[in-house]
Parts: sequence; C-alpha cells; structure tokens
Amino acid sequence: MTRSSVQVEDARPDAPAAGERDDAAESAGDGESGGDGGRVRPRRGRRALRWTAVALAVLMIGTAGAGYLYYEHLNDNIKKDELNLGDHKVAEPTPNAAGQTPLNILVIGSDARDTEENQELGGARETFGSTPLADVQMLVHLSADRSNMSVVSMPRDTLVKIPKCTDPDDGKVYPASEGRVMTNQSLGHGGPGCTVATWQELTGIHIDHFVMVDFAGVVSMADAVGGVPVCVDANIHSRDGQGHGSGLKLEKGTHPVKGEQALQWLRTRYGFEDGSDLARAKAQHMYMSSMVRELRENATLSNPGKLRRLAEEATRALTVDPGLDTVKKLYDLSAELRKVEPERITMTTMPNRYVGARVEPTEDAEQLFRLVREDIALDGKDAKKEKDPDEKSEVSDDPAAADGEIAVQVRNGTRTDTQGAARERANTVAGLLVDEGFARAVADPSVLPSEERTIVRYPSADLEGDAQRVAESLGIPLSSVRRSTDVSGVTLVVGADWREGTAYEPPVADDRTPESADALNGADEAACMHVNPAFTWS
Repeated sequence: MTRSSVQVEDARPDAPAAGERDDAAESAGDGESGGDGGRVRPRRGRRALRWTAVALAVLMIGTAGAGYLYYEHLNDNIKKDELNLGDHKVAEPTPNAAGQTPLNILVIGSDARDTEENQELGGARETFGSTPLADVQMLVHLSADRSNMSVVSMPRDTLVKIPKCTDPDDGKVYPASEGRVMTNQSLGHGGPGCTVATWQELTGIHIDHFVMVDFAGVVSMADAVGGVPVCVDANIHSRDGQGHGSGLKLEKGTHPVKGEQALQWLRTRYGFEDGSDLARAKAQHMYMSSMVRELRENATLSNPGKLRRLAEEATRALTVDPGLDTVKKLYDLSAELRKVEPERITMTTMPNRYVGARVEPTEDAEQLFRLVREDIALDGKDAKKEKDPDEKSEVSDDPAAADGEIAVQVRNGTRTDTQGAARERANTVAGLLVDEGFARAVADPSVLPSEERTIVRYPSADLEGDAQRVAESLGIPLSSVRRSTDVSGVTLVVGADWREGTAYEPPVADDRTPESADALNGADEAACMHVNPAFTWS
C-alpha cells in the first residue's frame, strides 16, 4: 500500500485546512462543504457513513459466519494492517475479580478514493488516489463482564497531537506533529495504526483492535442488510440553493433506507438540526442503534442467500488489525458483542468546544474517557462495585527507580477561572516529596498551569513507573498519572483540588456521563432527527 505525507495547510477560512478536501472537491461529491451563509463551520466527517458498516460488520459476520466459515476466500477478502504504529503502548487494564477485561475497538471510516466504485460514490475526480483521511473515528467499548457497551465518537476536526508513527509497509517515519492538527490526518501518517496511536495518546485508553471501512463498503452492506429504519420529524431535502447537501429526500416519519440512500443519511449535515457535524453524528448514532435492532430482530436474515451476501460484502469492506484477520476471529468477536442487549448500549459524542473553525476536547471529554478507562457503564446501570481502597489498577510494568534518584518537577496549577493560584503550593508539595525521600524534587515557578485535579505527567514509557511511584507516595490515584508530550520529565501539577494542606484527598469520583456527551440509548426506537425548516418541503 502506498501512502503520501499529509501537509499542514493554511487553516484560514478562505483556504482549505489540512485534513479537509477543498470546496471544489466537496461539491463534486455530496456538496457538504460550503455555505452556512458564509460562516465557516467545522466539517466533521462529511463522509461519515462508513463507521456504521464498520461498527456493525462484526455483528453481521457473526450472523452470517456460522454457515460460511469454510469459504476460505472470505479470509482473503479481509485486508490487514498493523494495530499501533506509535512508540507508546498503553498498558492493558487489570482483569476484574472474575479474570475478565474490557474490549476496546476503534472504528475508522476512511474517505479513500482508491477504486472506481469509491470514486463514483465520493465524487471529486481530482482526489483519486490522494492520501486518505480518517474522517470517522468511533471507539466501541465492551465492558469486562459483557453486560454493556459504550460508543464514543470523535469529530474529525478535533485538534490533537499526532505522535511519531512508522509506516509498516515502507518504514517511513512520520515525526510527531508540531502543535495540534486535525485528528483525521492521522490515517495519512502510515495507516490506521497511527489513528490508534493518536487515540491512545489522547485518552489513555488501551485499544485492542481497529476496524476500517470505505465508501463502497457502506453501500454494499446496507443493501445486504435489506434496509434500516430512520426517522425525521418533517419532510427533508438536503440540498440548498448552491447545490450543497447530500441529496437525501424523505417524507416526515419513519422509513427504511438502504444502499446509496443510507449513504446519504449518514453523510447529511445540511438539513439536520443546526447543520453542524454534531447533528450528523446524532443521525449516525440513530442509524447504528436501529441497525443493531434490525440484526437482532429481522427474521429474513435467516435466508441463506442474504446471509452469504452479507458475509461476502462485510469481509470485502473491512481492513483490520492482525488480531481480527480471519472470519473466525471476527465471528468470535461478534459473539462477544451480541451478549449486550440494545438497552445497555450507550452512544455518545466526545464533548468539545470550538477553537475557531475546529474543536478541542473539554473537561467533560476527559470525564468520558475516564469512565471508559475504568470500565464504568455510561448508562449509569452498573452494579455497585466494592473496591479495596488500597487496590492499585493498571500498574506499570516499568519498574520505578529508587525514590532518591527520581527527578520531579512540581508546578502550581491551582489557578481557576474565579481564583488566583494558591501561594507557595509548588514549594510546599516539593518539600513533601523531599521529606518522603525524593531528594531531586524541585518546585518549578516558571510555569503556572491551570488544572482542576492534581495530576502527574511523564513523557515516555520508561518514566511511567517513576511517575506512578511519585503519585503513590502522595496518595494520588493512578488514574491521575498520564503520559504527555508537554513535559520533559516526571512533572507533578498541584491542582485546584489541593489548594491547601499537606495530605492529598482525592475528590469523590463523579461517575455520571456528562450531559454534553449527548448520549443515546441503543433501545430508543422513538429517536427522530429534527429537520431544519430551511431544508423542508411540502
């Protein structure tokens, strides 16, 4: 596979930014790139249909696979790529009392125009063979006890730092991004394994597998399923006076969509709610929930011909990591996913805020990531878990150096929006560490960050054990130890939760899913997309 480097382009409103196709390319396809009265909006994943087919492909294969495992050519259909192309490998979570661990699968939707079929569906002839973008990224989290599933979508234009990645095909090294760039560029830095590495760097969540699909896969698989019911609260035609829009045209009510109409539904931004990609993500979540229900309830899927077609289309559509590179492995995964009832599936979008025409994660996003890291159900229906207060989770395999040999910088991050920094906190906490035997702990008065919670950061895997040892000595939970390229050594930032005193008391965990995650329950059959009055018809 040949890939080319993605260049960081001018992000001005009058110039297409890196990670976006230009307006001419967009209008040649579904036209989702213009307008909004001249106002520039983040265009997160106009090609965002693919994830639906991807996230559910494993379920489809599970339905079809039992009768067709003997077809060796199905295995040949499946394309493979490396799981993680970065240097950092996040530690696997500690098994629960029953020896079970969660399963995290990153679903990637590629906008590749590398075949005639993909080109016809995506439009824009000048983009044929160009560097693909990961325009859809969605983490599927299956709980350790297999009782619930959480889905977290990340907008394609989220600003992140892409780590150094090495292309497994030609050995090309892509250096870490200078500053933050759009997350969808990660796919062009060596392949889907770099998208995985970027997610792990941002979230601290260990990712077990990825599944990637393209344009043609969505259409063929939607046809194979036979249609997915979707709902709009008014007549809709996604097309404006300049020709922008997916072309979706539906009457008010619930209708089954398949093939290219399903593609239109999943790509529609113009016409849904405020015209932003947040509305598009909501429509995608509704489609996914409905498809799950159809796969569980539709008796026609027992038809051998449909099952065979489904298996064929699903395997052709997928690119996976080596851990999922056979029909048998995908079937086993689907069996795990099928254990979760729709009412225990929660779909969310990463909480974000605008930064110009882009977005960045908010504090609520970190809350959402923490819930996934700690395997806490997003629907709030977890059974109460009794925890040993002295229990350590996700302890690093990296052994810590002797306390006296660990260099620690301590910074005062107690400043908030309403309060100035507490005086002398860095000096006080550095003194506490020295008293504990960390002779190389020093206060760093040159940086005054702002942190809601006290946190210990470290730059590389070889310092993870040292960072955890520092946290342990002060009673800081391991969940507050994070890798970061913003620091050059073990760095403790005293947060607003420790403005005074010498004993750190971890705040009581709030395990509620943030409202800003816009959660949708997988069993919600009443969900219906709101149509913007400017895109209705009679």
